[in-house]
Amino acid sequence: MKKISKYTIILSACLLTSMGCRKNFDKINTDPSTYNPSNFDPNFVLSSAQLGYSGSMDFSYDTWRANLIHCSTMMQGFSSVIGYWNAGDKYVLNAGYTAAYWGFSASTPTAGDGAYPEQVRPIVDVVESTKAKPQYQNLYQIARITKALIFERITDLYGDVPYSEAGQGFYNKAFFPAYDKQQDIYNDLLKEVSDATSKLNPAGDKVTGDLFYAGDISKWKRFGNTLLLRIAMRLSKVDPATAQSYVQKVIGNTMTSNADNAYILGDVAGGRTTLNRNSQILLGDGGQENFYTRWSKTFIDQLKNTNDPRLGAVAVTKLYLNDETKDQNPNADHTPAVQKGMPNGKDLTTTPGLGITLDPSFTAFTDYSSPSPALIKRNGPTFVLTYAESELLLADAAQRFGIGGSAATHYHDGVVAAMTYLSQYDASATVSAAAAETYLTAHPYDASKGLEMINTQYWILTNTMLDFYESWANWRRTGFPVLTPVVYPGNSTGGTIPRRFPYPIVEAGSNTENYNKAHNAVPGGDLLTSRVWWDKQ
Repeated sequence: MKKISKYTIILSACLLTSMGCRKNFDKINTDPSTYNPSNFDPNFVLSSAQLGYSGSMDFSYDTWRANLIHCSTMMQGFSSVIGYWNAGDKYVLNAGYTAAYWGFSASTPTAGDGAYPEQVRPIVDVVESTKAKPQYQNLYQIARITKALIFERITDLYGDVPYSEAGQGFYNKAFFPAYDKQQDIYNDLLKEVSDATSKLNPAGDKVTGDLFYAGDISKWKRFGNTLLLRIAMRLSKVDPATAQSYVQKVIGNTMTSNADNAYILGDVAGGRTTLNRNSQILLGDGGQENFYTRWSKTFIDQLKNTNDPRLGAVAVTKLYLNDETKDQNPNADHTPAVQKGMPNGKDLTTTPGLGITLDPSFTAFTDYSSPSPALIKRNGPTFVLTYAESELLLADAAQRFGIGGSAATHYHDGVVAAMTYLSQYDASATVSAAAAETYLTAHPYDASKGLEMINTQYWILTNTMLDFYESWANWRRTGFPVLTPVVYPGNSTGGTIPRRFPYPIVEAGSNTENYNKAHNAVPGGDLLTSRVWWDKQ
């Protein structure tokens, strides 16, 4: 009876409290810790979107599966003999892995992983919540530029994707967003970045949540113009007139030195949610990537055959002495002469022609080159956009279209920047300007093969940035460098390098009508071998 009396009193008190509070029901039942447009500082949400762009907070599954397993090996920057890396290294379709970057997929550990939940949703919130507020006008323009940065990568990977209605569920009830044509997306990206960059105001509001530049508006202007250059140059084959018109707009206003490079530094104090995303995978936190994933033979041979001074800065042998420990050998060998890349398309079997231990290049796993520890620090930078990219794209525009100055000059400045920026990883990765000049003296610009030289350097650069998304995109745009595809039994492409990611199958159940339209509209079918709109044959 005592228990009944006790709980009766508690229940009565609860009822009285609930009845007495009905007049303030909405106020009391709104969680003040839950952000909404009326009670959050949008600067913090910008930080969230930028961090999401560097990879998923939950163990960087999109970085693991898209940037590394797929893009790095398809572009023969890395090679791996781990079985689940066959998806990229050997072009074997894994629908869950190609869906990982998109997000909202049952194939990822949580529905919150991926670009749409972790990048699109927060950046749309920033754009929508700041556009009509004068106190946030610089933040609004930066958010528009960041949104374009985010969507450029998404559409480059998949083609036609939800864009104009994406992230708009709260604002206009677009819970099942339509897929926009990539041509329309690109045209809008050009418009948005151009307009937003022009409206940035150094005398305006201070942006406090910016992880790239800590709110430096002058750097954001150069970033915006450099991003506009990159977006425009994607169209160099499919719509050269539009490409040229926007390149003309940014000449003289792009990045001017490596001091303008945009990157996010990892933070060890925040645990795996703030660590450098590439480092988590390449240090073997989730598998044995530390031992069985190496620089590709294609990449190392390119550096070695040209006496490229980057070789000793980005590659080491004997970093891990066996596959049983993840402790790094402090005496790893940086000597350029001993570096050796691992061939793509090999595995751990003893099948002739496939097993890595049977390959003529094999001596010991420890003799294959790993990424230098300087490049894979947990608190190291994730590079977003760099001065070297800007100069090499200007070189491409000058060579291809005859605009924007001297291709040879831009090439020279791009290569020097692509070598000297490595010190931003760590002082131990420094390549001197003098070493870069020596390299250029030995390998002068040759206009007769200018596009090949420029875009091979772009590939080397983006590989060292560990931005293999961009390596793949630019390779599809230009065809350089010329890569020999892997032909592995059971591959899904007929032995050709993939051109896009298929749409996530989960979309067929959650956004059925729009998915079906997009899925059925892909020229050549919704396959790894089909091409996105700008990837003109």
